[in-house]
Amino acid sequence: MRPIFVVNNFGQFNHLILRMLRDLGIEARMVPNTTPPEEVAGGCRGVILGGGPAIERTGCCAEYLDLDLPVLGICLGLHVIARRFGGVVSPGRMGGYGAVDVDIHDHDRILAGYPGQIRVWASHQDEVSVVPSGFDLLAVSGICPAEAIAHRDRPIFGIQWHPEVSHTVDGQRVYLNFDRICRKEA
Repeated sequence: MRPIFVVNNFGQFNHLILRMLRDLGIEARMVPNTTPPEEVAGGCRGVILGGGPAIERTGCCAEYLDLDLPVLGICLGLHVIARRFGGVVSPGRMGGYGAVDVDIHDHDRILAGYPGQIRVWASHQDEVSVVPSGFDLLAVSGICPAEAIAHRDRPIFGIQWHPEVSHTVDGQRVYLNFDRICRKEA
């Protein structure tokens, strides 16, 4: 089976994403965000757009959203998804990394198996302030209006928090759900 590609957007946690996937027995490979879209399309069964410092440094990430592959955006990856589909990303009210209680409104797809509220570790330096048309709002918090979103018709998901860090409760569930979605779409 082809691997899931973790796209490196120069974020401090991208290697933790790869490590978590491998620890879960999910075949994965990290690729630079400059990898040509045709190589991504032919080489993997799903794409995780990792975090990073600036949307201006996300290379080909927006193009990967046109490949008819499942996509999961983490933090900056969520912002790439939102902007590509017409949403708005704005500076967050809180900024910095820290613990956040997230209220989950949609327990299907990428957030299947979670309770109504979870404690996560997130950065809110920037956040989605307007969810793009065609997307459902999956989760919110007291400091962020869009903690998680999903495309209504395609397997494209974005979350603001970092499931790969130990501070996030049951973070591996997001990656197990994404693996299940990738297997279903393959």
